[in-house]
Amino acid sequence: MSPMASGLLLIGALFVLLGTGMPIAFALGLAAVAALFLQIGPGIVYVLGETMFAGIANLAYVSIPMFVLMGAAVASSPAGSDLYTALDRWLNRVPGGLVLSNIGACAIFSGMTGSSPATCAAIGKMGIPEMQNRGYPNSVAAGSIAAGGTLGILIPPSVTLIVYGIATETSIGRLFMAGVFPGIMLTGMFMIWALIDCRRKGYDLSGRGISFTLKQKLEQLPRILPFLLIIAGTLYVLYGGVATPSEAAGAGAFLTLVVVVLAYRLFRFKPVSQIFGSAMRESVMIMMIMAAAELFAFALSSLFITQTVATAIAGMDLNPWVLMLVINVFLLVCGMFLPPVAVIVMTAPMLFPIVTQAGFDPYWFAIVLTINMEVGLITPPIGLNLFVINAIAPKIPTKDILWGALPYVLVMFLAIFILCLFPGIATWLPNQMLGAV
Repeated sequence: MSPMASGLLLIGALFVLLGTGMPIAFALGLAAVAALFLQIGPGIVYVLGETMFAGIANLAYVSIPMFVLMGAAVASSPAGSDLYTALDRWLNRVPGGLVLSNIGACAIFSGMTGSSPATCAAIGKMGIPEMQNRGYPNSVAAGSIAAGGTLGILIPPSVTLIVYGIATETSIGRLFMAGVFPGIMLTGMFMIWALIDCRRKGYDLSGRGISFTLKQKLEQLPRILPFLLIIAGTLYVLYGGVATPSEAAGAGAFLTLVVVVLAYRLFRFKPVSQIFGSAMRESVMIMMIMAAAELFAFALSSLFITQTVATAIAGMDLNPWVLMLVINVFLLVCGMFLPPVAVIVMTAPMLFPIVTQAGFDPYWFAIVLTINMEVGLITPPIGLNLFVINAIAPKIPTKDILWGALPYVLVMFLAIFILCLFPGIATWLPNQMLGAV
């Protein structure tokens, strides 16, 4: 059987398993095991454990559970509520101010967590009921937070960028720097669209009648200042070369726990154990998906599928921008069916040499890849953020969440186009701070 036929069968088997509702990690692993068994035979048992363990046995991966712990600590405390309230008081007079508050809160919260599901859950629990109370349609309330939550994998510290850095052996610190301005740009574009849409449709007229004094606006800021300082401090020690990503993540997690426990007086065992339990569950889920994706990538390589696809793409002799368009479409399709970390583990090592040989900056490509993964978080059939919102607001139909998030997908496409026109948005900061690659 040719490598392409084997690849189609393997991917088809994966989709069938996903269609049965099997967890993603198990579907990836089972499809890979079946393919390897047919190729290698019973001897596969000697490479399974070693391959999966090797996929996650990297010291830099220690930063992932640490950043997840940061997010769990903040999400389990009233910090998200304080952040949301502070932004609402400053933006309530603006048309659609509550939507802008949601998106802004998602952006800042992303800087504490690096996780899209955690961002959606933390902001959605407060934002959706408040928006419903002020008369926003369910689609606007849920869709804006589902889209805003995608910023969690772009704005540093981003788990997705950490995985990309390890998979392609590129600098994680430089990747984080590359994500700063695109993250700010995409947040601003989300807000501009929300402002235009809400102004055009006249949403939140009641909210604009509520006024807050300057004292009321300022009194909320000290509640969120410690968390902003933790974000700034974590990124400073990382960008300044004071600490490695793992050390910076560990310090950030420790400081976040201290602030949460002291500021919100969580001195009992139960709330602290809930923080660690939540972080452990999400970390294990991420690591299982990564290990299974590594095994799936090994199966693709063993069947010569990766090499065949890479050779076929390289042999097309396409214009570099046409090649990038093909790669973007490929990534969009992958992101619709698999979580970001799985897509990166399986595709980044294959695409990285193709992209660099075509003359594209690898750090710029990381940001473009990440925005493609953001699109996958709010599009069916996987659409992780859609299901997170549906879980915290079960009365809102999934189709309403999807309909509300759809305009933000178009905004993300526009962001990718802008990054293609002006790649310096992603590359300027790391080049200025660390020198050109």
